Amino acid sequence: MSRFWNPDLQNLSPYVPGEQPKLEKLIKLNTNESPYGPSPKALAAIAANTNDSLRLYPDPDAKALKEAIAKHHGLNANQVFVGNGSDEVLAHVFVGLLKHPNKPILFPDITYSFYPVYCQLFGIEHRTIALDDQFAIRVEAYLEHSKQYGGNGGIIFPNPNAPTGRGLPRSQIERLLAQNQNSVVVVDEAYVDYGTESCVPLLHNNPANLLITHTLSKSRALAGLRVGYALGHPDLITGLERVKNSFNSYPLDKLAQVGAIAAMEDQAHLDTMSSKVIATRSQFVKELDVLGFETLPSSANFVFTRHPKYDGARIHQELRDRGIIVRHFKTKRIDQFLRITIGTDEQMDALLSALNELLSV
Repeated sequence: MSRFWNPDLQNLSPYVPGEQPKLEKLIKLNTNESPYGPSPKALAAIAANTNDSLRLYPDPDAKALKEAIAKHHGLNANQVFVGNGSDEVLAHVFVGLLKHPNKPILFPDITYSFYPVYCQLFGIEHRTIALDDQFAIRVEAYLEHSKQYGGNGGIIFPNPNAPTGRGLPRSQIERLLAQNQNSVVVVDEAYVDYGTESCVPLLHNNPANLLITHTLSKSRALAGLRVGYALGHPDLITGLERVKNSFNSYPLDKLAQVGAIAAMEDQAHLDTMSSKVIATRSQFVKELDVLGFETLPSSANFVFTRHPKYDGARIHQELRDRGIIVRHFKTKRIDQFLRITIGTDEQMDALLSALNELLSV
């Protein structure tokens, strides 16, 4: 540790993203990127704006992008917040909406591993609520916990959850909102376009305690552009804007803004690409079943699966030796699972062929 560090850094455990190896002929199925390219309209918009105007600062409020997002969701622009990917948006959410003295926030014990990192970084107390035996979120457990301890500092979870891929019906989240009026419920919908029921329609009744985050990195295939956004009551959005403008008043560059606008307006491309991934996922799960894998129900662009007779870490390494990268977690309860991104049909066929080979040894 450097003597110049903030002492808190010594005990900070940063988030570890999926590896980005530089290997030839790699089949990369570990970071849930889209196997298909972004909207051609988005690429055209970026190309058209790659000119001398880049010498000027971008619109700090990203007004046109907020209006495009609002129009897409049937909301008002003052219900939209934007940032550099949903991770930055979530960071502002933790600081601005989830940090309350003596009130811990709640999230699943198996979930997006950035949540506990943010809590540690920003000094936010948290408690985890265990998923059930089938790795599903238990709304009743959140309600019981809040009743027992007199509330909470907020609730956050992905829907569908990550890394499990399991989705929660909107009716269950609506119930949670109704019985958790004194703190914010944050629903992270990074993978919602692959078959999960979105909570955005609930915002049409303007609930004060619901915030929803989205990203253009997954279904809209713009992971390299870094655009995310939040949707919620104007009061929540104003709080996020205050945090953002105290940190970075120009979070989204011009090319990101124009590319994102075009992507948001190309619903046909989104629908087509998402449908292809869903179809491939369905077939892939059937093939895994034939091989004896136990796979959780998924409404994401990945599956969470294990084999009862083979060690998860071993399968992960042997696939890597064959140039196929999937994600393995060493976390308790899930250390035998693999999270496998849904790629093209050809990529999934290659993976299945490799699994057949290594399981037969």
